[in-house]
Amino acid sequence: KKSEVSEAMTKADIKPKSMHRAKIWSDDVENLYRFQQAGYRDEVEYKQVKQVDEVECWPETGFVKKLQRRDNTFYYYNRQRECEDKDVRKVKVYVY
Repeated sequence: KKSEVSEAMTKADIKPKSMHRAKIWSDDVENLYRFQQAGYRDEVEYKQVKQVDEVECWPETGFVKKLQRRDNTFYYYNRQRECEDKDVRKVKVYVY
């Protein structure tokens, strides 16, 4: 599953125009949860900071598999959903 973040967005220093909280769980909210757990705003910021073109994802689900924090420690994630219903409202959704 391909991310909705375009290649052009990751090259420039793009800043979001607005932010809102997630209301219901979705695949996108799941991946945002994983990026935010690792200390990043979203996939765009992760790619800018770590200067990578691709994020490693589980082929079955498209969920993020592994992220490197800013202190170079790795976070490893399961194939299944990790963002529980009680955590959905904590996820910040950025609009570009």
